[in-house]
Amino acid sequence: MPKHVSVVSTGAELPGDPIDNATLERLCGPLPEDVLAGIEVQRRHWIVDPETGEHRTGTAEMATAAARQALERAGMAASEVELLVTSTASPDHPLPVVGTFVQERLGLERCAVVEVRAGCVGAVQAMDYARRLLADGTYRTALVIGAESISPLLADIYLGSDPLAVRMRDRLTAYTFGDGAGAAVLRAGDEAPESSGPASVFATQCLGGTRKPGMLVVGGGTDAPPAVQRRRRRLMDIRLDIPGTAAFGPRVFVDGLRDMLDRSGLTLGEIDACVLPEGNAEYFSREFEEAGLSAQDHAALQKCVVENLADVGATGSAAVPLALDAGWTAGRITPGDTVLLLAVEASRYLYAGLTLTWEAPTPAGSQVRG
Repeated sequence: MPKHVSVVSTGAELPGDPIDNATLERLCGPLPEDVLAGIEVQRRHWIVDPETGEHRTGTAEMATAAARQALERAGMAASEVELLVTSTASPDHPLPVVGTFVQERLGLERCAVVEVRAGCVGAVQAMDYARRLLADGTYRTALVIGAESISPLLADIYLGSDPLAVRMRDRLTAYTFGDGAGAAVLRAGDEAPESSGPASVFATQCLGGTRKPGMLVVGGGTDAPPAVQRRRRRLMDIRLDIPGTAAFGPRVFVDGLRDMLDRSGLTLGEIDACVLPEGNAEYFSREFEEAGLSAQDHAALQKCVVENLADVGATGSAAVPLALDAGWTAGRITPGDTVLLLAVEASRYLYAGLTLTWEAPTPAGSQVRG
């Protein structure tokens, strides 16, 4: 019989001091006020010094810091971790995977390590993978981490350039993204409690199999010989299909939300917290109705969305775990809540969702919602 799996705690790591929009305006030029208001990002954290581009930390280091905080909050020693599942699209090295560097920093000589190479959807996929391996008794304790370092590509857009000469689409990219890491400790119980709430349900789909990528990171891969890559304008580049993501992204979200509600049998009114990192961003939510979300459902969604986009920016694999940590530590997510984790990724228009019943007690010092 499957074992009951609980999220015991979360942790988060944001590198350096927050970088506000005024700093980016000085470094890479301004965005139109309506565009700036639309993305809703007010500050973000980068592993690079925005003035010099110097790296101050890295993906594995952030992942380890988030993991340590999650373990401390759980009252667990690192030696109790049997399974480590990480997700990132920006590893320190192509190999070994980030998870093995976290393992090393935690002092674990032996540990099962699995890594998902993805952006926003990766941490949700990683959490479900870990949940299944705990539920079937393969392991008892898992550490799931989503971490991302996007800023090295962003600083390269403007360093050494006249801020007013930076292309508008490149400025938008720099303003949108941030770095960070979020972690969660999962634990399997011996027996499922008699009343453990709705069963966890998972779903993931790629809707862009016949569309060009909404986001493409170029460089460091095998698409061209190294000599050809070195002749490119930038060694690595991040390219966004802004019109495509604006038009198709909301449909991906609506399809993902419908899929999760259908599979779980839940209604939006029964969801206490929908952890959707970009759920309140104007550029994302204003198209929901055209994508098929009713005004009534949209209103219900806005009441349960848990997000922190204004404070951290779009953070890829770290987005959902960072928002989850912010919601839990702020008392927005409390024991007994039905939680929906929902990630949407522009790279090839993917979504991943997971429902769970929250059990972890609210951390001391949190402000519990009324």
